[in-house]
Amino acid sequence: MSDRKLKNNGKGTFFGNLLRGLVKTGKKASPIFDAITGGKVSDILNAIGSSKELTAVEKEMLVKELEQDVIEMQEISKRWDSDMSSDSWLSKNIRPLSLAFLTLSLFLYVILDSSLNSFKIDSQWISLLGNLLMLVYGGYFGARTLEKIRQK
Repeated sequence: MSDRKLKNNGKGTFFGNLLRGLVKTGKKASPIFDAITGGKVSDILNAIGSSKELTAVEKEMLVKELEQDVIEMQEISKRWDSDMSSDSWLSKNIRPLSLAFLTLSLFLYVILDSSLNSFKIDSQWISLLGNLLMLVYGGYFGARTLEKIRQK
């Protein structure tokens, strides 16, 4: 399971971390992972309920953690809905502006670094910019994808 990517910039979700922990103890959770890739919460709940590998306590913990993740995603969506209903132009456009600024910054750093011999960027700034870009791109495009899936 180590080849699976973690969400939340590497922290993972409550549910995912618990499920990975159960797999490390030797539990087989392939049907649950298959249901996760389908993207429907009902399929995940059915896979958890029908698992013969998990104890009742483990099933209950997984369901509670899944509910926690759903609540967290709903709260983020509410925040974004609130931003969009605001009269402020900035609050409606802060995410796309952040994305554009960070992308432009990266582009400028690449151009300057490759064209000027005296221009050097410290590796910590490159790492920070890379992490910010991954977070913003993941949050912006990943969240848009989840919103579209949820609307179906």
